[in-house]
Amino acid sequence: MMNRNLQFAGFADCRRCAMIVVLFLTATVAGCSKDSGSEGPGSAGSNETVRLAPDRTSVIRNPLSGWVMYLGRSWDENFWTSEGYDAMPTSDGTTVRVSDYATTAYLRTGWSTLETAEGEYVWRDEESRYARMLKSCLDRGLKLALRIVFDGRDQGQNTPLYVVDAGAACYEENGVKTPYMDDPVFQEKYTRFIEALAEDFNDPDKVDFIDAYSPGKWGEAHAVLYKDNANKAAAFDWMTSLYARCFTKVPIFINYHRLVGDPNQNSWVDVVPDDTQPLLESAIAKGYSLRHDAFGMTGYYKDWEKSFAKTWNFKRPILLEGGWITDGTHRYWIDPSGDYREGHPEDVREGEYLLGAEAHVNMMDLRVNNEVDVWFRKSFGRVKDFVQKGGYRLYPDQVSVPSEMSAGSRLTISHRWVNLGWGYCPNNIPQWDYKYRVAFALLDESDAVQALFVDTDSDPSAWINGRPTSYEFKLTLPEIPAGEYTWAVGIVDTSKENAVGIRMALPADRLTDAGWARLTAVSVR
Repeated sequence: MMNRNLQFAGFADCRRCAMIVVLFLTATVAGCSKDSGSEGPGSAGSNETVRLAPDRTSVIRNPLSGWVMYLGRSWDENFWTSEGYDAMPTSDGTTVRVSDYATTAYLRTGWSTLETAEGEYVWRDEESRYARMLKSCLDRGLKLALRIVFDGRDQGQNTPLYVVDAGAACYEENGVKTPYMDDPVFQEKYTRFIEALAEDFNDPDKVDFIDAYSPGKWGEAHAVLYKDNANKAAAFDWMTSLYARCFTKVPIFINYHRLVGDPNQNSWVDVVPDDTQPLLESAIAKGYSLRHDAFGMTGYYKDWEKSFAKTWNFKRPILLEGGWITDGTHRYWIDPSGDYREGHPEDVREGEYLLGAEAHVNMMDLRVNNEVDVWFRKSFGRVKDFVQKGGYRLYPDQVSVPSEMSAGSRLTISHRWVNLGWGYCPNNIPQWDYKYRVAFALLDESDAVQALFVDTDSDPSAWINGRPTSYEFKLTLPEIPAGEYTWAVGIVDTSKENAVGIRMALPADRLTDAGWARLTAVSVR
């Protein structure tokens, strides 16, 4: 009779001539990892402890971790060469491709550019400029991210005019018409657009995240326009509920601005409305994670923002966008910190990096204009520092596995995990729903998985820098063909048939093409 703690999740097709056994098992979190053989009849032989050294330097593309490379609204698929992204000089004298350091390609654009006429969605036209540009990013192994802006006061007509023609009440300035967020016609048309967007972008294989609350100037969730300011909370609930309903598999983010959703047109004021925190917490309860668009602006990103970020550290991931535009648009050297010298935009990059470290951010921005240029030409050391220290960077530093066993053997596998990054793997967010788990596999001589065991008590979201986390994983070995195998470990995605879903920070020569880390040989009698 099968142990009551074991559940068979599936078997391989017999045509493959090898049985793949997938087990979901419970484990006991232990204070430390040690050699651990099992005792009693049917037990396996002694365990072998494998100690692993991490890869601390390579760019590792994992979801919601690493650099976010921004895309220009006017770009096409040739921007890699036209913008110099494929031949970027660095401050250490090398020339690199920007895309080799990024995880995600982010497009912030107007609603009107993605829906040129009602029901005509640009991204579905494979010959459109946007579709070609986005495909070029996917072809390089980058995932996508989006923010859709409808307020056009500082940018141009961001809302399609068919919405205005349908009767949406608007604020007009310099010929640009921006619908009021609480207008029912606007809400009806916008809902239909977001539902269509989600049909194609609620796909974690292609999309890393969505900025899912973007009213106000630049879509930054402040200085919002309403017909009636008393509708602020209702409009906030409508938009956050819409995105939460539509994007169930892809993480959604909101700007933790102290005037989030507020009609106050002076977004620099220090007075925090009484409803700011309750509104943000209501969005987080719906599944939202956090970002801020003004890191490095110390007169704007202040104590309230720092305190809010600290409250949610390691509970929700935080994304960083710098605030100062250093190509001449902003006088960044007047920042109240006094740390930024005129003519030295690299000072701003340093300020952004340090504030990001304080907030334990998972991702930082490589924006367009000269921000990318400065990061690589003047601050390339910090680009590499964030690769090594930012976001999450996970690996098992020691694993103890049996070196000999037979069907029916009672096994104990001890494993300990380390996070080298200051962020965390947000396995706990609703869109992921703890889908990432540690698994152990028996590999044949061609690195094919012949048996697989999932430790359902393992949780990468619990692995915080400076706090190694250990587990003891107990199981009974099922019937598998006798022979020689290799033990391997990986962090699998249980929603994708237990394929490796998180790449570990281990040297490439230890990893299989599928991402499993080879440990040691084992004999099955």
